[in-house]
Amino acid sequence: MKVLVLGGGVIGVATAYYLARAGHEVEVVDRQVGPALETSFANAGEVSPGYSTPWAGPGVPVKAMRWMLMQHSPLVIWPLLDPAMWRWGAMMLANCTAKAYALNKSRMVPLAEYSRDCLKLLRAETGIAYDERALGTLQLFRTHKQLDGVADDVAVLRQYGVPFEVLDRAGFCAVEPALKLTQHKFVGALRLPGDETGDCFKFTNRLAEMAAALGVQFRWDTRIQGLQVEGTGKGGAITGVHTDAGVLRAHKVVLALGSHSPLLLAPVGIRIPVYPVKGYSITLPITDAQYAPESTIMDETHKVAVTRLGDRIRVGGTAEIAGYNLNLREARRATLNHVVTDLFPKGGDVSQASFWCGLRPMTPDGTPIVGPTPVKDLLLATGHGTLGWTMAAGTGRVIADMVLGKVPEIDVGGLSMARYGP
Repeated sequence: MKVLVLGGGVIGVATAYYLARAGHEVEVVDRQVGPALETSFANAGEVSPGYSTPWAGPGVPVKAMRWMLMQHSPLVIWPLLDPAMWRWGAMMLANCTAKAYALNKSRMVPLAEYSRDCLKLLRAETGIAYDERALGTLQLFRTHKQLDGVADDVAVLRQYGVPFEVLDRAGFCAVEPALKLTQHKFVGALRLPGDETGDCFKFTNRLAEMAAALGVQFRWDTRIQGLQVEGTGKGGAITGVHTDAGVLRAHKVVLALGSHSPLLLAPVGIRIPVYPVKGYSITLPITDAQYAPESTIMDETHKVAVTRLGDRIRVGGTAEIAGYNLNLREARRATLNHVVTDLFPKGGDVSQASFWCGLRPMTPDGTPIVGPTPVKDLLLATGHGTLGWTMAAGTGRVIADMVLGKVPEIDVGGLSMARYGP
């Protein structure tokens, strides 16, 4: 069977790899000149099933208002005359209840845990290397109120069987020795030892090479102009994909275009609540390894992650709601600089840091959209938000099983767009 995968980021490439391994003829189409050059390029580097939680939850609207008043705010909203932004925001607010939070998390965690297991197996089978480390994630708390609030997180972690440790200063310094210099700024930490880190860009490029060796064809520098669908409603079927290289045809099409997915779907009558939320990162060279992080540290106050990737430090975070705008704003860079120098003042050289931003494809309930659409033979793999790297391998496996007509190894009942209604 021939399958077209639209999108060459980590989700699209992982999907193509697993489809090819299952014996399909696969072609990947992307407007960029190579893999992982948009949202997958310079993310925070976390493979964190333990942090697979919806942004929408009880108390979040009040927190959001406080965040926006901070000097180094983790959230920035630029109000636009964009109905999609306001619809998405209203849907997110509707998900800020305890009941919705529990349901959404129950849909996210199985995919995230499954994906990490798929990644481990892939690493064991192929030896793929991408500056990976399996040393866990450390969430640092600056106030006793934050530390006391960890009880709710711990209850959820226990519910899903996620290993964790609540650490005092001596405890978090034992796993991250470089924090001894700045330990007085923090009152405690939550550690998730099962989490991993790695360079998503390196991973995606190496997986693309492995996929090519299995016969996957990559059509780079090709703009996707639209979907060709015959019929309407449940009787509609995809018959081709319009590109600047002509109409491409296949038995099935997988749409993995991140934040741009809804723009391609709307003309054929499919509407999904995926909206771009811009994230930023800086990447700086390590100047003294003993003063650099060992794995990933999450500063709970600023919602910024600091990750070691080989001989570099990646600092990623902030959420900016500004449509499809990709302007690099110096205020966001200042926040990232502040966090890394506050935590690891001797670890790296911010004067040599590269600055980047990307658009995370967010759903209002936090759960990605993976599965069929009302259009026959068109499947979706989008809406992963900040967890695309975490959920990539598992998403690829799930889509490959769906294409084969197999029942996936995890419950995917709540992942399709059907959860939003007709």
